[in-house]
Amino acid sequence: MKEIKLETSVRVYTKTEWTEQQTLLMSAAMAAAQKAYAPYSRFQVGAAVLLGNGEIVTGSNQENAAYPSGLCAERVALFYAGATYLDIPVKAMSVTALSAGKQVALAAPCGGCRQVILESEMRAGDKIQILLGGAEEIYVMEGASSLLPVSFDASVLPE
Repeated sequence: MKEIKLETSVRVYTKTEWTEQQTLLMSAAMAAAQKAYAPYSRFQVGAAVLLGNGEIVTGSNQENAAYPSGLCAERVALFYAGATYLDIPVKAMSVTALSAGKQVALAAPCGGCRQVILESEMRAGDKIQILLGGAEEIYVMEGASSLLPVSFDASVLPE
């Protein structure tokens, strides 16, 4: 048997340390969260995606009474970006959430969303900076591997 130790690096910024770009992305994610359709969970998630051309695309979670039929904010934003801005890479993505009308301390993507972020990176050939934020702090990670260190990607599929 052998043991492998996996580590990740996360930079944590307090609100007073946020850059202009981080503030802009977090504000866009918050505005998207406020538009979420979440009548069942009442957990409103917003995502904002910064594209290589400077455009910001947002998405919010869209629930459905048949739970598997809904879609997370991260996937809504990334799929819209991929469909609308075909060859423009995603440079950064912010995610935030509201629960009972209050911003949560940290909103992290689910496993399915982590896989879609990874695929978006592979599509563009570059890492996506990921900002996970709350009212006072944001966690900043460089790339999907920070969220998904042992990942499933196209390298294991037949050619």
